[in-house]
Formats: sequence, C-alpha cells, structure tokens
Amino acid sequence: MSKQKYVYNYKTLSYERFEEPTRKRVGRVVLFLLSTAVFAFLLVLLFYAFFGSPKEKAQAREIDFLKLQYELLDERMEQMNAVLADLEQRDDNIYRVIFEAEPIPDSVRMAGLGGPDRYASLYGHTYSDLVLHASRKLDRVASQLYEQSKSYDEVFAMAKNKTKMLACIPAILPLKQADIWHISSYFGYRSDPIYKVSKFHSGIDFASGLGTEVFATGDGVVEKAEQNYWGYGNLITVDHGYGYKTQYAHLSKFGVEPGQQVKRGQVIGYVGSTGKSTGTHLHYEVLKNGEATDPMHFFFNDLTPEEYENILKQAENPSITMD
Repeated sequence: MSKQKYVYNYKTLSYERFEEPTRKRVGRVVLFLLSTAVFAFLLVLLFYAFFGSPKEKAQAREIDFLKLQYELLDERMEQMNAVLADLEQRDDNIYRVIFEAEPIPDSVRMAGLGGPDRYASLYGHTYSDLVLHASRKLDRVASQLYEQSKSYDEVFAMAKNKTKMLACIPAILPLKQADIWHISSYFGYRSDPIYKVSKFHSGIDFASGLGTEVFATGDGVVEKAEQNYWGYGNLITVDHGYGYKTQYAHLSKFGVEPGQQVKRGQVIGYVGSTGKSTGTHLHYEVLKNGEATDPMHFFFNDLTPEEYENILKQAENPSITMD
C-alpha cells in the first residue's frame, strides 16, 4: 500500500491531502514507457551488432555452405577442363593426324561467346565475382565441347571415307623401278645445272629414257596438262583431294586432259626433256596444302624399308639437278 502524501496549505494554515493531477500522472507513465522502449531498442541494436540475429546467423551459415558448394563445383569444372584438354590433344595429334587433317587452331577452340552485355545482369551483386567467374568458365567449356563435337563429326566422316582417302594419297613411284636409271637429284637445296648456284629443289628427278610411261601416284583429277617452253616444260598437275597435289614435269607428251579422273597406276604422260632441262628425266613433286613436301615420304607402297633407308642415305650426298 502506497503512502499518502500531504502538503501544507499556507492559506488555511493546515496540512491537506495531496492529489496529483491526472495529466501529470499520464505523462509520467508515457515518459517511462518511452524511455524503456528506447533503452530496449538500443540494447537490441547493441546485441545484434556484436552477436547477430538468428536470421543473420542462418543466412551466414547458408552463404558458407554455398561457398563450399561453389568451390567443389569449381574443382569439378577444372577436372572437366583437364579431360577436355586431353581429348583435344588426342584429336589434334592422333586422330586428325591419322586421317591427314589439319589440327583445329587454338583461336577456334578458345573462341568466346557473345559480347560484354552477355553478363550485364550479373553485375552489382555482393557475390557477382563468383557468379561471373563460374559463368565464364562454363561458357568456355561449352564452347570447347561444341568445337570438339564438330571435330569428332569430321573425324567420323573421314573414317568412313578412309578407303577412298588411302587411294587418293600419293603412295607409289611415278615410274616403274625397272625404268628408273637413277635418281639424279633429291628434295632440298642443290646446285642448279644452268645458273650454277645453290637453289631449293622442290621435288625428285628420276633419270629415264625418252617416252617412258609416267603413272599417277594416287586417285585424283587432272588439274593441269599444259605446254611450256621453259621452267617445268610440259606439266601435269593432279589434285588428289585431302590437301594433296602431285606435279609431273618435263614430259614429252600427255596421256590425259584437264578435268579427267585418274586412278593410281594409270598412265598420264611420258618422260621427256621439255622446258628447263639438261636431259631426259621426270621431275616429280608432292604438294601438301600448297607446300612442297619430300616425295620420298610417299613411296611406301613400292619400297622396302632397306631400299627406303638406302635412298635416304644417297639423298644426303651432293647432286646436280637436271632442271
């Protein structure tokens, strides 16, 4: 029970019972409640600042979990990249080599997707860097997988046409071995018989008799059968496809016409000494993607390993070209 308060009244010279106004009592209660609320609010803020709310703790745990999952996914993507790199290496250096196909350039394999706006919606977030990194990596893997898939489609098509390709690749001597007197000049730098200077000789010279039959070394189409009075003289060029062409120079006469289909072993011309020549012989060239290649590498159907090794040793000796 609260004590009763009294105040002294100077007018009546007596003590009177004190009665506090209702407005004042209400104001005091309101002030107390407000101060209590403010104190409680500050206390809650202070608590959350140091310890965090239950919701924030739950979100933090979820973020940590997502980061862990991202790290595991990133590691798996790296493993996928390693597997993909191995597939690309085998594709370029084994499968495409077997089928005489050029490797796919890195610029094509690593080509990007889209432009800078492709990832515009991913910027401006707390973890944008993580999302951008993962998105770019996935897009790069997807692009490489697409190119690799196309490459395997090409290899599969080449595998189905392997028999045809093998028939087209130059693989025999352009003359019968019995008709070859000797090889007067090999592929590489040799002394020019007319200019007497060292020049690059882009083929092999087979010395033989006038009118000796010359054979196509692989299936193909006659691209040229043209007469010249200098240089290669009467020249036949056969396009074998798959990047291969062969040239037969200094012929005495032709046995085919431009546009004609020819088969390996078919007579296409006859040995002569036309053009820039110092004697009857056949100048024979093999071109791969427009570049002269040593024809010695393409006589595997006609030469034994011992014969091939002996010819390679002879090719190291100095010689004079006949053209």
